[in-house]
Amino acid sequence: MTPDDFIRRWRRSTLTERSAAQSHFNELCALIGHPAPTAVDLQGADFCFEKGARKTGGGQGWADVWKRNCFAWEYKGKHKDLGAALRQLQQYALALDNPPLLIVSDFETIEIHTHFTNTVHTIRQMTLDDLADPAQRQALQWAFTDPERLKPGRTIEAVTAEAAELFAGLAQRLRERGHEPQRVAHFMTRLLFCLFAEDIGLLPGRLFNDLLTAVRNRPAAFVDRARELFAAMRGGGWFGLIEIPWFNGGLFDDADCLPLESEDLELAWRAARLDWSAIEPAIFGTLFERGLDPNKRSQLGAHYTDAASIRRLIEPVIRDPQLAEWATVKAELARLLAAKKPKRAQAEQALQGFLERLRTFRVLDPACGSGNFLYLALRTLKDLEHQVMLEAESLGLQRGFPAVGPEAALGIEINPYAAELARLTVWIGEIQWMLGHGYSLNDRPILKPLNQIECRDALLVVDEFPPCQPNGSNHPGAPRHPSLSKEGNSAREAAWPAADAIVGNPPFLGDKKQLAELGEDYVAALRRVYAGRVPGGADLVCYWFEKARAQLEAGPTQRAGLVATNSIRQKRNRPVLERILDTGTIFNAWSD
Repeated sequence: MTPDDFIRRWRRSTLTERSAAQSHFNELCALIGHPAPTAVDLQGADFCFEKGARKTGGGQGWADVWKRNCFAWEYKGKHKDLGAALRQLQQYALALDNPPLLIVSDFETIEIHTHFTNTVHTIRQMTLDDLADPAQRQALQWAFTDPERLKPGRTIEAVTAEAAELFAGLAQRLRERGHEPQRVAHFMTRLLFCLFAEDIGLLPGRLFNDLLTAVRNRPAAFVDRARELFAAMRGGGWFGLIEIPWFNGGLFDDADCLPLESEDLELAWRAARLDWSAIEPAIFGTLFERGLDPNKRSQLGAHYTDAASIRRLIEPVIRDPQLAEWATVKAELARLLAAKKPKRAQAEQALQGFLERLRTFRVLDPACGSGNFLYLALRTLKDLEHQVMLEAESLGLQRGFPAVGPEAALGIEINPYAAELARLTVWIGEIQWMLGHGYSLNDRPILKPLNQIECRDALLVVDEFPPCQPNGSNHPGAPRHPSLSKEGNSAREAAWPAADAIVGNPPFLGDKKQLAELGEDYVAALRRVYAGRVPGGADLVCYWFEKARAQLEAGPTQRAGLVATNSIRQKRNRPVLERILDTGTIFNAWSD
């Protein structure tokens, strides 16, 4: 078939989606010189029409066409919503072995969406007329034979690092002009979220880009325009002739806005040119925190706890036990549904019971920093729920709507910069997951309050000292350790919220460094409160290990996974590990 033949035939075609899809695809294969699924003798194992089981909502297969390690392809009728086709592929991508390309078509247009891990999402669109171009046909052929050639060259980490650096520079300028540090942090997180919301379509059009462009050479106009936008985002409303959704969740609880100078606006405008939909929350929070906090400025290029390292804790503590329980429940569902008289009601009840346990599962990070552990824990729980629903559907049960949400993430963080960033990290992670898997957002409001991520000391409570308030620290954004009498009479042990699992990367401070960083009075109070449980000369991280042990002993916490240094096994710290063995088990450990 020649390109002209193909273009002419499908421009005239009035066939419906159901009757035309396989014909269109077979002729497309002929056009690019690739065997059609019906011509490949693989018994549908690697290349087939109607991939997957019958969907419980009706319809055959999870994708109209599927080729292993290449693509999943969904058709819609002419001039129908290709976004709906993409959302279906996103919802079923896991069941389709996560192909690197998701392709949708309405017979007149083909859209190739990249779906590679850890790369920026890109879209290549081809019209019928574009297929006359050999270069476009070559790109389409690569989708069938060598999808790696369509892989975006830019990684998510590269985009995230550039975005964090630009924002850190802007935050530095605002601090240098004397603005209160916490106000700078709150304002910067608002700007960040506006750019993210715009690039994922929550703010209509190019609204924030257009705002920055309009005031780029008129900085005096920025404050009034931004305040109007923030006010609209607080409860939903109008910004000029554009209707704004209801965001709030605490991030837009007022319309406060810092004035920006021409150089500031230039930095913000450059940042707005980036693809904020692709930022990686687990990285951005850490880098942005270092930019916001003058005490951490020198760490901007330093190593952060990467996702692979975090998963070494998340998987044995959260994922693997849940998967083991699901395997048992799934086998029971199969038995109930395979009975001579299928016991659907009992199967449905067993499924909903497991999903309810998953949806009420809570993860605590009691030193959560900017939220990267919480973000990955939330994604893990959401991935588990999604997998369970897909596998239950393949057995013939109804697939529901995901219900695991940000309420699963509990945090404690003493640094006010980091606590605010942790909430933002969890918000962005939730939104990215939902949209990336083809689901709509609950927009009443879009940002749910995250008061369960608390800004306070995780070890001590001092009654007269409110959490996250300045106390004369020698640098803005420093952890707020109170002044205490040497007797430490005003201090008591801080409580942790109940959680099913505890994960995190608590601070490491040796004996002498504790005195220098925290002060003699604070260290004296700490040792008095935890006397008999943590040795006097132990590393600061040991207090988190002991408190996690106590949570396990008291329940309902089931497992804990924490990062330490090699010194955790040395003489001064070892009693903390031995105490854990008195009441529980260390079931997994890495020496480095």
